[in-house]
Amino acid sequence: MCDDALVSVADHQTLRVLEGRYVLERMAPDVEVARDGEVLAVVRGPDGGACMRRQDAADDAWVALWNGDEAHPPNATGMLAAIVAPLAAGNVPVWVAASFDGDIVLIPVDQVDQASELLRRAGHRVIG
Repeated sequence: MCDDALVSVADHQTLRVLEGRYVLERMAPDVEVARDGEVLAVVRGPDGGACMRRQDAADDAWVALWNGDEAHPPNATGMLAAIVAPLAAGNVPVWVAASFDGDIVLIPVDQVDQASELLRRAGHRVIG
């Protein structure tokens, strides 16, 4: 059974470009991450995990997009797929992390314009 109200939410999302530039850092197992304002997300995995950290002057910086300003229900299907599919089709790499109300999608800083256009063509709104 398909819930049309939940599916339509995925097709027309608003993504806000967060301030700053971010880097991805590999985390070693059993290492604590500083809990300062510079850390955007931490993912722990079998490999130790990864951290999204703000670093505006980084050479290999990423830009963060956030779709949680209009929180979606946890059972809304296809939310992240509706964002990453058009980016993948346009050969834009992504790194993602989920929060309770939304998703953080990082894209390389040098592909922001291309990614924004791909997302707009897919029916999304990109602000910031």
